[in-house]
Amino acid sequence: MADTTPQDWTLTATGPRAQIEAALVAHEDAEDWDHDVILTGFEVAPDQPEEWLLTAYLPRKPSAADRKAIAALFAGPAPKLTATPIPDEDWVTISQEGLEPIHAGRFVVHTPEHAPTPADLAMMPAGMRAFCIPASRAFGTGHHATTAGCLAMLSRMRASGHLFRNVADIGTGTGLLAFAALHLWPRALATASDIDHACTGVVLENAEVNHIPMGAGAGALTMVIADGMADPLLSARGPYDLLIANILAGPLIELAPDFARALVPGGSLLLAGLLATQEAEVRRACRRAGLRIAHREVRGDWSILWLRRRGFGAIHAIRPSALPVWAQRW
Repeated sequence: MADTTPQDWTLTATGPRAQIEAALVAHEDAEDWDHDVILTGFEVAPDQPEEWLLTAYLPRKPSAADRKAIAALFAGPAPKLTATPIPDEDWVTISQEGLEPIHAGRFVVHTPEHAPTPADLAMMPAGMRAFCIPASRAFGTGHHATTAGCLAMLSRMRASGHLFRNVADIGTGTGLLAFAALHLWPRALATASDIDHACTGVVLENAEVNHIPMGAGAGALTMVIADGMADPLLSARGPYDLLIANILAGPLIELAPDFARALVPGGSLLLAGLLATQEAEVRRACRRAGLRIAHREVRGDWSILWLRRRGFGAIHAIRPSALPVWAQRW
């Protein structure tokens, strides 16, 4: 009997950085995009910063319609698209090649194949935390500039004295940023969400490996599948004093009003996943929603933004009555 198990494929194209970035922006604006097709774009090599690779990940062999949809993202003639199957048995190995441990803020993130030695862990400064995050189709191993930038920004928030009691990580992927928030604020109520059902298993596995408690109480993480903020559980667990969203510029712009409504006055919003060229548009949407910039960081071509909802100042001044009923027992 023939094997009918679906196989993942990639469609790749190379081109000038400006051409690939423009295609990524067009992808974000495409209202009828097939969300099973994941698009990424990065420089081909560190010594070739102006030559970029566009990669589309598909859960099937690319069809003529798939090729046409990707080609349509280019304003002019599209570059040649090359289709390549991804062997199931090799996916994790391929994705983990060269992923050495990274240091970002108070965190070290490593894959199982590159775990720090006991001696390395003993030499870590007080307050540092190592997380083991296997590479997978869920985004967020810490090795991308946006995730590493979020880890550094969360560390900055903690160093500046912010106390967060109710945190949500929207578009969590691997769960890493939610784990990091719980390390920095260990008594917080934490919620992680993603639109991809596959992330539930990924987050649960990573939580177990990293000894992150799952549950609804303080110091534990609750996982939910949700499209943006449109979910009854996300609504019931709000309002939040810290929201994290490392997704894409288009959704960040669309969700800015929802983020603002889900924050307490003075609450913090950490945004990433946007190119530096998209920052102005994202900030305009946030400003219209009543969010002001507190700090920004640029890592390579990517911007990481810390914004605050207009309102009273320090988050530790929140009245208990401003928190959800189940959190007022603190």
